Amino acid sequence: MLALLLFALGLSLRIVKQYEQGVLFRFGRVIAVLEPGLRFIIPFVDVLHKVSLRIVTIPIQSQGIITKDNVSVDVSAVAYYRITDARKSVVAIENIRTAIDQIAQTTLRKVVGQHTLDETLSETDRINLDIREILDMTTLDWGVEVTLVELKDIQLPESMKRAMAKQAEAEREKRAKIINAEGEFKAAAALGDASDIMMAHPLALQLRNLQSLVEIGVDKNTTVVFPAPIMTTISELGNFLQREKESAAANPQPAPRAEADGPAETPALAASELPALTGTAVPQAEAQPATWPTR
Repeated sequence: MLALLLFALGLSLRIVKQYEQGVLFRFGRVIAVLEPGLRFIIPFVDVLHKVSLRIVTIPIQSQGIITKDNVSVDVSAVAYYRITDARKSVVAIENIRTAIDQIAQTTLRKVVGQHTLDETLSETDRINLDIREILDMTTLDWGVEVTLVELKDIQLPESMKRAMAKQAEAEREKRAKIINAEGEFKAAAALGDASDIMMAHPLALQLRNLQSLVEIGVDKNTTVVFPAPIMTTISELGNFLQREKESAAANPQPAPRAEADGPAETPALAASELPALTGTAVPQAEAQPATWPTR
């Protein structure tokens, strides 16, 4: 008798855990939702279904989807849900996990198909929110709340990967050229300002030349090719030639006389060569008629 009593007591005791709720059926009807703790039921009359209220993770299988711009991609995702109404989750639907898995796959295909490839890759937050809202509208009658949906992986065709790689490379080259052009522009402006300062202060150029020599000397080079100030040298050479011309014009040299036994053409030839040597115009002596001695 005691053994039978203990057996009946064991059949009537049920433990509902903290993260669970118990839906109690009596003769096939739901009569109560039991909270966590030690609960008593009538053996062979009551049936207790325990429902977990924890968040459940469901991986959504990879789906072959054609985007709005006719690009075939494989998209996989993951969904998180939890039961908010234990009574509905037992009465309204037979298998919650399978149902949410199937509805999540179809919703993922529907939402991603409404976006282009660029939108799918860049606007994943909006796609996740759209999928979640659609799932919540469907699962609300099941007593289930979808807390989060995230796109996990997006597989692209190899041809599309190569095209996107070329596009990214061209974009990087464009940015590199723009940055290089901006640097050249700023460098040219800085050099122009520096040249203006050096023109106003001639000693600045000499100091810069000395600094260049110091920088060259650090490498311990045996041969140093140092550029001279070419414009200054040309200017000084022009001033020297101008002074020579003015000096020659102020003090003209007389033409030498012809010797008695020499030809008369020699002085004239020397006078014609003088301007080429001195760079000045020297007036030539007037031609004299040749005279022959008479016996």
